[in-house]
Amino acid sequence: MISRDLESGLGGLTELIESYDFGRIVIDGVVYTSDVIIMGNKVAANWWRSEGHVLHASDVRHVLEEFTPEVVVIGTGYMGMMKVPEETKQYFQEKGVEFLIEKTRKACELFNTLSRTKRALTGLHLTC
Repeated sequence: MISRDLESGLGGLTELIESYDFGRIVIDGVVYTSDVIIMGNKVAANWWRSEGHVLHASDVRHVLEEFTPEVVVIGTGYMGMMKVPEETKQYFQEKGVEFLIEKTRKACELFNTLSRTKRALTGLHLTC
């Protein structure tokens, strides 16, 4: 993953995720065309999972070592094709982290809203 600090950070009146469409997202003025994770004031591009369209706990464990969120919002793709197995949901439950799963457009909206008041992390699958 390639990581960069966000210019505007969190807690401002602006939305970090400015727009999303199939395969393309604009975050803090920068266009990304690969899956991303936003954690605090950092965006990590080129987010890969061990099994493409499945999110396993092992795919995000390293991120939680770097950033401890109150809420995690997962975007499962434009059409919601990425699956989140029960073991992944249980992993976040055991960590005491609120865990929300939505299609990516809705996940972007939720993240923008929640990040104003909570330590929020989002992992977004940008295509299917």
